[in-house]
Amino acid sequence: MLDSIVQYSPQLLQGLWVTLAVAAGSFACGLAMALFLAPVGHYGPPVLRRLVAGYVGLIRGLPELLIIFLVFYGGTVLLTRMRGAYFEVDALSAGIASLSVVSAAYCTEILRGALAGIARGQWEAAIALGLTHLSAFTKVISPQMVMRALPGLGNQWLVILKESALVSIVGLEELMRKSVVAAGATHQPLAFYLTAAVLYVLVTGISSLVINLISARLDPNSTR
Repeated sequence: MLDSIVQYSPQLLQGLWVTLAVAAGSFACGLAMALFLAPVGHYGPPVLRRLVAGYVGLIRGLPELLIIFLVFYGGTVLLTRMRGAYFEVDALSAGIASLSVVSAAYCTEILRGALAGIARGQWEAAIALGLTHLSAFTKVISPQMVMRALPGLGNQWLVILKESALVSIVGLEELMRKSVVAAGATHQPLAFYLTAAVLYVLVTGISSLVINLISARLDPNSTR
């Protein structure tokens, strides 16, 4: 059993690298979108607040697998019609794009909740000191928002990391896909699925440690 794992270790590590690339790319893109959507959804005019709330509600109501199918197959159909010739969206781009959409919705709700917990007096004090609304947000409100949202964002990173296994359904050879192939080739499914589990636990454990260190640095009173 150990010999088989050693034999397939390069493929498993390659799959782990793809898993990390999909998760990191999706989380970074989703967080960037959320940093724009959350203030708009909390402080913006009623029409924009409703649009942001509609986006969050729609994405949270759809299975992640369906969103992956829509982006991969729908993107292929759309780009084929636009170009006038068959064009297939590559699995890595589709995976990152679809999970970015999911991550953006959940991160927006996490950041919006953090904003709701900041007293309005913070705004009033910053404006009274002569700061513009943009400066008040970037220098006074956003640091508090990030600190309050960090535990939720850390949890969302772990969720996206595990959900990256779903993109194997469109052919992307991430860790789970590599494990399935190795298990089928060697007829040793337990060995390779346990190896995949160990790698996932290792990555999530390191991630949790880093998140806790960042939380402790930003908030010395944190008990995490």
